[in-house]
Amino acid sequence: MNIRWSLCLAFLSVLWMFTTVRGQELKPIKIGYPAVSYNQIHIWVAKDAGLFQRHGLDAELVFFRGGQMATQALVAGDPPIVNIGTVVQARLQGHDVVLIASTENSYAYSVVALPGIAKIEQLKGKRLGVSGFGSASHNAALIVLRRFNLEPNRDVSILVAGATTERLTAMAAGSIDATVLTPTEVAIAKKRGYGEIYDMLDMGIEVQGNGFATSRSFIKRQRETVKAALKGYVEAIHFIHNNKDGTNKVMAKYLRNTDPDVLDAAYRAFVKLVPKKPIPTLRGIQFLLDQVAAKLPGAKSAKPEQFVDVSLLQELDKEGFFSEMGRSYP
Repeated sequence: MNIRWSLCLAFLSVLWMFTTVRGQELKPIKIGYPAVSYNQIHIWVAKDAGLFQRHGLDAELVFFRGGQMATQALVAGDPPIVNIGTVVQARLQGHDVVLIASTENSYAYSVVALPGIAKIEQLKGKRLGVSGFGSASHNAALIVLRRFNLEPNRDVSILVAGATTERLTAMAAGSIDATVLTPTEVAIAKKRGYGEIYDMLDMGIEVQGNGFATSRSFIKRQRETVKAALKGYVEAIHFIHNNKDGTNKVMAKYLRNTDPDVLDAAYRAFVKLVPKKPIPTLRGIQFLLDQVAAKLPGAKSAKPEQFVDVSLLQELDKEGFFSEMGRSYP
C-alpha cells in the first residue's frame, strides 16, 4: 500500500512539474478589444477555445470602452496588440501603429433611430450618438451623413454617448435620437422598439474597418510573439466558420446575452463578412485617407501601404498555415 501511495505521489509530482513547465512556456500577453460586438468574436474565441494557448500564448483580454480609448492604450503600448478600426487616424497623428491583419473591408454599421424617424434625411436637427470622437462609430456616422448631404454638427449634432449599452440607454432617456450599431447591436435595439433606418453595406463602399493592430517597434522586438497571436487570430476565424454552436457559447458569455436572435445575427454577420484570409484593404485605407484629408493634411500625401505590415500573414501563407487551417476546418 505504501509503495502504491509512493508511486502515486511520484506520478502526481511529475505531472505537476510538467504542467508547471508548460505553464512557464506560455508567453503572457495582453490583447485589447473596444466593443462587445460581432466584429470582436474571433478575439473571444481565440481566448476561450484555447487557440492563443495552442500557439504558445497566455493571453489576457482587456476591454476598452470604445475605439478611442483602445487606440490610446495601444499608443501607450499597454496592451501591445489591439483589435481596432482607428489605425489610420492614429498613424496620421504620428503614432507608431500598424495593421497586421483585418477582418473588415466594409463598415457593417446601421443607423438606428427612435420611433418616428424613418429615414436619414429626418435626422436633420437631431442628435446622433457615437462611442467617441475618432472611433469607428464616429467615422461611420460621418460617412453616412455626408452621403446624404448632411453636414455633421451643423445639420446633425454628433454627441459622444459611450459604449453600445450606454447609447441605447441614452436613446431610451431621450438624450440622443439615433446612433450607429453593428449587426449584433441592431438585433438588441430592434427588440427595444428602435428602427433600423439605414444599412451602410448598401452604400457598397470598401473601407478599412477593424483589424489586428500593433506597433512596428513591438513587431521588431517580439516578432514571434506577434506571429503567435496572429495564428490564434486566424485560427479563430476558421473555427467560427466551422463551429456555430461552440461560437455561440463563447458569444453568449461575452455579450451576456443568450437570446438566439441576437446570437444568430452576430454569427451570420461574421460568417458573411469576414474572410478566412484577413488581409487589410489598401483601397479601404485610401477611402479613409480621403475622408480625413480636410482635417489631417498629412492624409493627402500618405500612401495606404504605410498603415499595414502584411509580412507576417505572408510568412504564414508560405509556411502552409492557411492550408493547414483549411484541412483542420474544412
